[in-house]
Amino acid sequence: MTFSLGIVGAGQFSGQFATLFQAHPGVGDVYVTDLLPERAEQLAAAQNLAGTFPSYEAMLESADVDAVAIFTQRWTHGPLVLQGLNAGKHVYSAVPMAITAEEIAAIIDAVKATGLTYMMGETSQYNPATVHARNQIAEGAFGRLFYAEGDYVHDMDLGFYDAYRYSGGENWKSTASYPPLLYPTHAVGGVLGAWQTHAVSVSAIGVTDDRGDGVFDKDVSQFGNDVSNATALFEVAGGGSFRTNEFRRVGYPSHIRESRFRFFGTEASMEQLATVALWQDKKGVKDISELLEPKPTMSPDDPSLRHIAPELRAAFTSGSAPVHDRERLPREFDTLHNGHEGSHHFLVDDFVTAVNTRTLPTVNAWVAARYTLPGIVAHESARQGGARLEIPDFGDAPAS
Repeated sequence: MTFSLGIVGAGQFSGQFATLFQAHPGVGDVYVTDLLPERAEQLAAAQNLAGTFPSYEAMLESADVDAVAIFTQRWTHGPLVLQGLNAGKHVYSAVPMAITAEEIAAIIDAVKATGLTYMMGETSQYNPATVHARNQIAEGAFGRLFYAEGDYVHDMDLGFYDAYRYSGGENWKSTASYPPLLYPTHAVGGVLGAWQTHAVSVSAIGVTDDRGDGVFDKDVSQFGNDVSNATALFEVAGGGSFRTNEFRRVGYPSHIRESRFRFFGTEASMEQLATVALWQDKKGVKDISELLEPKPTMSPDDPSLRHIAPELRAAFTSGSAPVHDRERLPREFDTLHNGHEGSHHFLVDDFVTAVNTRTLPTVNAWVAARYTLPGIVAHESARQGGARLEIPDFGDAPAS
């Protein structure tokens, strides 16, 4: 059983995912569309895709497309997802799910009404640290988990300027100011992907940018944003808390590891930094760095990555870590590139399996809401000087 797929957006990441979707035995024809038709044509020719569409609307009207995978600008996902679901298509969406609580609620309502598959492609769901913590929590190794930390620490100087220029055109500075807390899922999802709870309140603080280069300038920003670094402290259901950092001006080697996590329980703890990870209990300390270290699947100098800033290429070249269980994946993926610390293979397989078996994917609409909405509320908390705000919850996904 297979289904056809339309790729929406022919940017830097979509080509990597197009390869994986096309190779998956559960997917048939793969098409592409982009606001810049030449980019769609280039991707279709480079990967021998089934064809292109002149617009997203034309793709949605076509009976040749069963599902869409959205790789567009961050703030466009909510409306595009709703268009796709309402047109009768299954939807895979890059992060974040949306940028308002209203968009999130509408997506959940649309999934309920249509019965279609929606999945958010949160890479931290399969970050090796999250996978290991999830396994250890399931075994009770932490005791009672009461605190965790998740960081998405990526300096603008390390590739983000080039990425925004590529996607934003002449007015790239207006979008490069995207508020850090509205891109929360790598940090929040890495914590909650292991800790089976959800955030119920938050207090957040933002740091006003002082670079003076026109990015994070309220007068330039499409979002009226002048904050480049932000920290949020969340209370969780059942007791406990976690803290996340979203930093865009920071002296840290994000090209080595941009997401990192720590978990603390009554019996053990786990801490990860850029180049080392430790498991700690009352008996001592164990270095688990090798267990969590992905092995490269391709050279950062590969010609296919020439349009990507060197500091961003690790996100495209990192393969699986020893902690990953690859037995469930199609063998067609064994020799293909991976990315984001080994997550790409698992994300593609999750979506394809969910569509073909009509089961809920791991990061379904309800889980995606719990990974996304806390950041939206945290952004508002920071705007209010750190006021503690309640976080609405849409509940658990219905039993499939």
